[in-house]
Amino acid sequence: MELYKNISEDSGVRSFEIGPDFIEVQFHDGGTYLYTDQSAGRDNVEQMKRLASAGKGLSTFISQHPLVRNGYVR
Repeated sequence: MELYKNISEDSGVRSFEIGPDFIEVQFHDGGTYLYTDQSAGRDNVEQMKRLASAGKGLSTFISQHPLVRNGYVR
């Protein structure tokens, strides 16, 4: 997994892994969640990938979008 840049320095995200149709996000509390195109929607997963790569806004995006917040596979 790649460490999240955490530009705002207050994110709950620790690291992430990007695949062709998924993103896996690990939080500082130890929880790891897998979001797929099928479970959270392709547009949402693509936005999560952009935010993860930028190192800013990923945790906020997840928490503010119920389809994403509850759209993890595991």
